[in-house]
Amino acid sequence: MFIQVLKSKIHRVSVTEARLDYIGSITIDEDLLDAAGILAGERVYIVNNNNGARLDTYTIPGPRGSGVICLNGAAARLVQRGDVVIIMSYASMTPEEAKDFKPKVIFPDTATNRLVKQ
Repeated sequence: MFIQVLKSKIHRVSVTEARLDYIGSITIDEDLLDAAGILAGERVYIVNNNNGARLDTYTIPGPRGSGVICLNGAAARLVQRGDVVIIMSYASMTPEEAKDFKPKVIFPDTATNRLVKQ
């Protein structure tokens, strides 16, 4: 049996753009993706702290160091520029594997969406 376990989390970043005229996905600064261990095209779940909206989509790498967090396509209807979101990915593993697994959680600066030394 496999269970879903939190693999990665980008905690509290600000939405910089919402583009309804795009096919879909979320564009995330590639520095943040790398730091959280999230791959291009990986499925992620997004929670909007401002309005409670929850959605899932896939990632597109944005320019490094840009701080970009852009919801594209239909997801753009669930956020506004400046909203604070949490981005999470999950992995399937056995309960035995999950006991020792530690998720990768990063806490960027919410104002700039840039990495902060911990």
